[in-house]
Amino acid sequence: MKKQISGRVAGLRLGALAALVICCCGIAYPQVKLLIPMDLTQQDHLKAYGIAFWSLTRGMEVDWLLNYRGGAFMVDYQEQIASECRIRGVNFTGLTGSEASQVYAQVQSEETNTDVIRLETPPRVAVYAPPNFQPWDDAVTLALEYAEIQYDKIWVDDVLSGKLAEYDWLHLHHEDFTGQYGKFYASFAAAAWYVEQQVMMERKAKEHGFRKVSEMEKRTARVIKEYIAGGGFLFAMCSATDTFDIALAAENVDICDVMFDGDPPDPDAQQRLDFSKSLAFTDFTLERNPMRYEYSDIDQPPSDLLATQNQATDYFTLFEFSAKFDPVPTMLTQNHVNVLKGFLGQTTNFKKGLIRNSVVLLAEKEGLDQVRYLHGNLGRGTFTFYGGHDPEDYQHAVGDPPTDLSLHRNSPGYRLILNNILFPAAKKKEQKT
Repeated sequence: MKKQISGRVAGLRLGALAALVICCCGIAYPQVKLLIPMDLTQQDHLKAYGIAFWSLTRGMEVDWLLNYRGGAFMVDYQEQIASECRIRGVNFTGLTGSEASQVYAQVQSEETNTDVIRLETPPRVAVYAPPNFQPWDDAVTLALEYAEIQYDKIWVDDVLSGKLAEYDWLHLHHEDFTGQYGKFYASFAAAAWYVEQQVMMERKAKEHGFRKVSEMEKRTARVIKEYIAGGGFLFAMCSATDTFDIALAAENVDICDVMFDGDPPDPDAQQRLDFSKSLAFTDFTLERNPMRYEYSDIDQPPSDLLATQNQATDYFTLFEFSAKFDPVPTMLTQNHVNVLKGFLGQTTNFKKGLIRNSVVLLAEKEGLDQVRYLHGNLGRGTFTFYGGHDPEDYQHAVGDPPTDLSLHRNSPGYRLILNNILFPAAKKKEQKT
């Protein structure tokens, strides 16, 4: 009997020793990497970008795993990052050294359309917007605030005084760089906000020594163009895309009607446009009717779109690029889906036939002459244009309530905006097209 008891005690001791060995083995292989998936397993894609940005601001480098699990992020495992993910509701997985090595091997394999881009420094972010703008009227500002990414708001004074040099990335709020006040005259000429906007703009133009608002806007556009050529990253949505190029092409031409600047436009304005000065578009035709809510034929007007489609049938498709040979467009199109819901804006889709051959098309409405998203280079910098107003508000109107992004945490359309914000953080040698 004693021998049996001794045997059972020895067995228990052996079992405890085995459990201790297993426990020690776990300690011998700690979690060395933190993986933030960006596929359908992620519960808050938008906050995940904020975690990547937050990590960069604390001196940590982040690896962006292009085309791997929807464009996942990988960072050295630190409990403070894991804690921040839990606080913000971002899914993550801790990986051992062996598991992380397997992920890197898979991503860097020549047999897969994936790659690793190292993000090193948090970009200095600015939003160009007038002082009376409402944050909920701009999708980019909504995305920045929801993802908890720091940014500064700047306007004409800052641009004309040379402050752009302090920033890596600039977003253009829905500005009308042609000086036609958004071409809202037909609908809102008597509205208090429209009158206040016109008075404010005219006062600002005089402060800077310009006779007309349109002259100030054109000068602002030229300074921003110089910023891009010097290495800046420009991102614009909605009307800030085509009006920017129109203002550049119309540098020495009066295209504004009497209700906008007090005198009639140049009758030969169309013939005098200089398309060599624009960035993305060429050979476009101005919309000369001041009562029409449109600037040129670059855009497919919302009224035309609504005549042929509705929210249920409006979609656009992202192009697929080679992660190893085209890292920049690949970064800009990272997503967990490749077909996205459409959404309208004053400028919604760009006509393909009016886009320069040097510009990279990132997304289009399949089977139609309509491009939604594009990217190009100028000097040492880049510009990216994204049509539409708010990816989660199909037909945004003046005075509509703000979009609550906590209800759209996995928005593919908003992900494209946030791709652009992280893009400047990539190692310079990898920013090539």
